[in-house]
Amino acid sequence: MVCLLTDHTKEDSEELFSRARRLAKSYYGNQVYTRGLIEFTNYCRNDCYYCGIRKSNQNASRYHLTFDEIMECCEMGYDLGFRTFVLQGGEDLSYTTEDLVKIIAAIRNGYQDCAITLSIGERSREEYQAYFDAGANRYLLRHETADENHYQKLHPPDLTGAHRKQCLWDLKEIGYQVGSGFMVGSPWQTMENLADDLLFLKELGPHMVGIGPFIPPQGYPA
Repeated sequence: MVCLLTDHTKEDSEELFSRARRLAKSYYGNQVYTRGLIEFTNYCRNDCYYCGIRKSNQNASRYHLTFDEIMECCEMGYDLGFRTFVLQGGEDLSYTTEDLVKIIAAIRNGYQDCAITLSIGERSREEYQAYFDAGANRYLLRHETADENHYQKLHPPDLTGAHRKQCLWDLKEIGYQVGSGFMVGSPWQTMENLADDLLFLKELGPHMVGIGPFIPPQGYPA
């Protein structure tokens, strides 16, 4: 796997891109799919070193959306043609499980032809089940890095890569369509790390994969 990432020619790359385009077109054609992203909170209990909404970032302007504000976003988005709503935010415990179940159930009851995606971090299996039962059917949780040593360099000691991976397996077993993924260019990352990321995704078999560049927030620890 590392050789595929490092030892390839321009012709190899073009062949890979060509195959990827053909495969994507076979599933999606030339269509573009839009998602209604509702960033409903930027409070978070965690202090992940790379994240702009980490709890110790004193420069972040914090906000929560109310139930009514979230429903207004859905109404506006539906009128604009969105048929997927993504509730995304930090791990904000000011919203209880009951609060989130109420929000999800209201969206499901009001927009039965829409997919509901959650991106709210690591929760217990019981919480994931409650959200699923209320009407959520997709969940985004990037594993960020599959290597435990690398994971520990990017996160405080109370977070582990093993627990994050277990959350992904729990979500799949419950029945969610699951999205995972990782950063490229994060501190201390090696080609071996990237190879491990791709192999983990192959093992997990997620329905969606998000791969994005590392962008250091202000105050990232050296």
